[in-house]
Amino acid sequence: MAAGSETARGRIGAARAVAPARAVIAGVTPEVDCGRHAIKRISGDSVIVEADVFADGHDLVEAAVLHRRAGEESWSQAPMEPLGNDRFRGRFTVESLGKHEYTVAAWIDRFGSWRRDLRKRLEAGQDPAMDFEIGAGLVEGAAAQAEAAGDAADGAELRAAARTMRRAARQGRAGDGGVAAEAALSPHLGALMARWGDRGAVAEYARRLPVVVDRPRARFGAWYELFPRSVGRHGVHGTLRDVIELLPYISAMGFDVLYLPPIHPIGRTNRKGRNNSERAEPGDVGSPWAIGAEEGGHTAVHPALGTLEDFDALVRAAAGHGMEVALDIAFQCSPDHPWVVQHPEWFRKRPDGTIQYAENPPKKYQDIYPLDFECERWRELWQALRDVILFWAGRGVQVFRVDNPHTKAMPFWEWAIAEVKREHPGAIFLSEAFTRPKVMHHLAKVGFTQSYTYFTWRNTKRELEEHFKELTSPPVREVFRANLWPNTPDILHEFLQTGGRPAFVIRLLLAATLGASYGIYGPAFELCEAGARESAGAGSEEYLDSEKYQIRSWDLEHPQSLRHLIARVNRIRRDNAALQRDDTLRFHRVDNDEIICYSKSAPDLSNVILCVVSLDPRNERWGWTDLDMAALGLEAQGDEPYEVHDLLTDARYTWRGARNVVGLSPEAPGHILRVRGGGRWARTEAQFEYFM
Repeated sequence: MAAGSETARGRIGAARAVAPARAVIAGVTPEVDCGRHAIKRISGDSVIVEADVFADGHDLVEAAVLHRRAGEESWSQAPMEPLGNDRFRGRFTVESLGKHEYTVAAWIDRFGSWRRDLRKRLEAGQDPAMDFEIGAGLVEGAAAQAEAAGDAADGAELRAAARTMRRAARQGRAGDGGVAAEAALSPHLGALMARWGDRGAVAEYARRLPVVVDRPRARFGAWYELFPRSVGRHGVHGTLRDVIELLPYISAMGFDVLYLPPIHPIGRTNRKGRNNSERAEPGDVGSPWAIGAEEGGHTAVHPALGTLEDFDALVRAAAGHGMEVALDIAFQCSPDHPWVVQHPEWFRKRPDGTIQYAENPPKKYQDIYPLDFECERWRELWQALRDVILFWAGRGVQVFRVDNPHTKAMPFWEWAIAEVKREHPGAIFLSEAFTRPKVMHHLAKVGFTQSYTYFTWRNTKRELEEHFKELTSPPVREVFRANLWPNTPDILHEFLQTGGRPAFVIRLLLAATLGASYGIYGPAFELCEAGARESAGAGSEEYLDSEKYQIRSWDLEHPQSLRHLIARVNRIRRDNAALQRDDTLRFHRVDNDEIICYSKSAPDLSNVILCVVSLDPRNERWGWTDLDMAALGLEAQGDEPYEVHDLLTDARYTWRGARNVVGLSPEAPGHILRVRGGGRWARTEAQFEYFM
């Protein structure tokens, strides 16, 4: 609801003692939870603000968006334009990282209302003398404002216009009313009055609405997850130096972020064996998420991986390949973690005094102790956990993947992320919370930059369309940034288990084009690892011989590897701005439920990408499209031909109108088409297998 505010008036113009503001402001968007939580934007983005603005009677109203970086005293303002039906829209650009804020101000447009009535009177042939007298007074008031502000030139122009109107008022119909009308209705005078005219009481929206501005990596990037201990040769425990040697391989596939599971010392008490066995055999390396041993805790490096200096060298080497290193933040401890002895009060205890290990019935994690975020010494615990993140940020890490944040206190995350971003405004936090939607969305609200999604379990056309319409529509899209993963060390979906190599291609194409941010767990993904652990039960999504519990050896040069296709897809993503955002995602109809069709575009439609992907890894599929031509920037095309260029195969096709036939096979289950309006027919020989 709007409220009159003289302090608001002082921000955007001179104030005077007036009655309460008459303008009403309502329905402001975007707004998340009444301004309790911030919307998210990237540096350089425009923030588009809309509001209902109106007043009693017939006077016109004007409105502006007020915006500033949080903590600044003065406001900048951007005009709002009427959309019709009392709805207004304005926009401003955010550049610097961190928190900004905005609100809406509105006032009676006295001069605009006067000009509207003057036009009507002139069109009706009525005597405008009194109107000129009133208008002259308004313009003289603006002249005084300009002169008081030291702008003598504007003041002089305004006074000249006022004199012209007063002269017409005195002379009446026989005088130079035409000259006065021309001056009064001129766009130039309108601009001067917008700058200096008296706005009276200004209504200001009651809330300051926050915006968090992140760097571009928060919206766009390709992630590659890798277990460092599996990069050694012939099954020997790998090191961080071995990872450095592997960087050219990862970089050649076009990844932006190298994500490492926990690299800390691993506990020995209750260590898990291969395939999650409760008993470890001699030589079993345990789960990296069982953090802490006598060698150290969350700020130490596992001795078998190397040293902190080796880690620093990896960060530098990755940067040399255009990549960032992301670390896993898993706030839990093995029974051998130094904190168990140093701070036993940080852990929840059973009635018999022993510490409670982690459980998610029926699953048991005997090798992990959860932390008690509500313990009596919670402040010290929270500070210690924050300091863990700051420690690694101080060593050049600006990207963090957070393990199971929904099982930790949300007030902690809101506080800790704000603390870290105060020192490192470019820090990015990826939430790994496969839980209820409202919980996932709230984690985004309290500060997480990105989130895993249900994409892994959305495999039918209906499931995919419904899921992504939700993610890309307000209010979810204002705070929730999706990061799509077709597989993770924890999740090998049945689609990948049973669909063969084409299934991996399909899920790659979907993840990389539906989402501006996506990731794969490799080398398992590019090598199409599909073996599931049957002993885990029917419907198991656990990998057989999972890297979570043992060292694996990978044949990176295997001829069936998808690495060349992945490299091409990532190059396409980098070359096309349309694929670097999610807010322009639009689905198009196809008369085959096993084919999905969607587009993305740059905001100005300078780059438009249309994707057509089969959802069937076993059979050839054909269908007719029914394209939304306006979404492709082709609404004026009519039946004229236009070119679609398949960026995967380099084939070029000429289409007409909305209906065109598409055919897909398991060997080539998708197209990534760049749309070019009005192109002539041209075609190169297509490579019908992507991997040659």
